[in-house]
Amino acid sequence: MKIDVVTLFPGIVESPIRESILGRAQAKGSVTINVVNLRDYAEGRHRVADDTPFGGGGGMILKPEPLVSAVEGLRSAHSRVVLLDPQGAPFTQAEARRLAREEHLILLCGRYEGVDERVRELVVDEEISIGDYVLTGGELPALVVIDATVRLIPGVLGNESASANDSFHDGLLEGPQYTRPEEFRGKRVPEVLLSGNHQKIREWRRRAMLWRTFTRRPELLDTADLTPEEQKLVEGFRRGVVPPDLDDSS
Repeated sequence: MKIDVVTLFPGIVESPIRESILGRAQAKGSVTINVVNLRDYAEGRHRVADDTPFGGGGGMILKPEPLVSAVEGLRSAHSRVVLLDPQGAPFTQAEARRLAREEHLILLCGRYEGVDERVRELVVDEEISIGDYVLTGGELPALVVIDATVRLIPGVLGNESASANDSFHDGLLEGPQYTRPEEFRGKRVPEVLLSGNHQKIREWRRRAMLWRTFTRRPELLDTADLTPEEQKLVEGFRRGVVPPDLDDSS
């Protein structure tokens, strides 16, 4: 995958993409991430990329010329142009999986009061929002989208099964996780995780996922793909029936 991030403030993006999984993914050649300075596509000696809005009002608007020129200079037949904007569709794990199948993403970072509407009309394929709140720009949302997407590219994670256990992978929250020591300040690791019985461990982890989802995000259970046995278990939760081995895992 190739990702181009178009921004007025490259420094906000450049440091995070060099670290941790994103840095290793680039070193391995699984993904190429380029940070593009929007001012490089602005016209005039001062490279102005924003202007006041027609009709009055506070704030500044990103001009259409540099944004459209940037997209046209970067775009290929396999590109998908995404505008990071609070008006966009909510970003979810399912959307991350979809974007991970793309060959080339061009992420446009809005700023100030937004972008000229003609940018949306001429070059944007879709708009994405990471939440119902307003940030100072699209750089942080772009990093969220990059991080969530890149880790799903085959070969990026050291353990290919790791992403399959993530929260929201199959519509449920991830269950509790433990590591050494076996006891810490009176809190013990559930015995089943120390048993070595992989079948029982898998069953416990699935029940723990259901219980954690029920206690924290119960609305997710309405659309999760559950087996008949799991549906019965959830109905028991709703009646106040909690398996003893889950009491300490919530």
